[in-house]
Amino acid sequence: MSGRRHLPACAALLAVASMPAAGAESLYVIEQLVANVTSEPTGGERVASIKSGERVEVIERVKDQVHVHLASGRDGWIRTSYLSAEEPLRLRLAQREAESAELRADVTRLKDALTAARAAGATPPAGGRAAASAEPGEPPTAPLLGAPPDTTPRRAWPWALGSGLAALVVGFLLGAWALDRRIRRKYGGLRIY
Repeated sequence: MSGRRHLPACAALLAVASMPAAGAESLYVIEQLVANVTSEPTGGERVASIKSGERVEVIERVKDQVHVHLASGRDGWIRTSYLSAEEPLRLRLAQREAESAELRADVTRLKDALTAARAAGATPPAGGRAAASAEPGEPPTAPLLGAPPDTTPRRAWPWALGSGLAALVVGFLLGAWALDRRIRRKYGGLRIY
């Protein structure tokens, strides 16, 4: 009998839980798909068709079906597997292309500013290689940005030769020590050589 008293409270709680919240969850139709939205969770008539990338708001979930609110204002049911929480690739690609175009514009603006600064006779910061070689009033001989690295040839063969010789000496000493241990172990600790 006490279970029946709580039945109306449980029903009211379920009704409140199934109502869409103020910040309803938004999902997107997955890529490469046109999905049907039906009037019932299982086998209802088609209410609308939605394409990949369209945004829908979740009203409730029942097993593998989702009750959604469409942008057109209609409500219907669609399979959970047709929806994704991630934004469609087309939207993300458009955002990245806009960012890329903005960065290209910044690069062009900075190159123009650099060219203008060079034309105005600006000198690089003190201590730079180009500042030491340029005379006052004369543009620097080496470019400020993208200057080639110092390409002074270095002699690596003496180091390689020394390293190789050291490795041979260490190898010979380790081999002699290992052979000595083996012979002593074989003959009971006696040196027979």
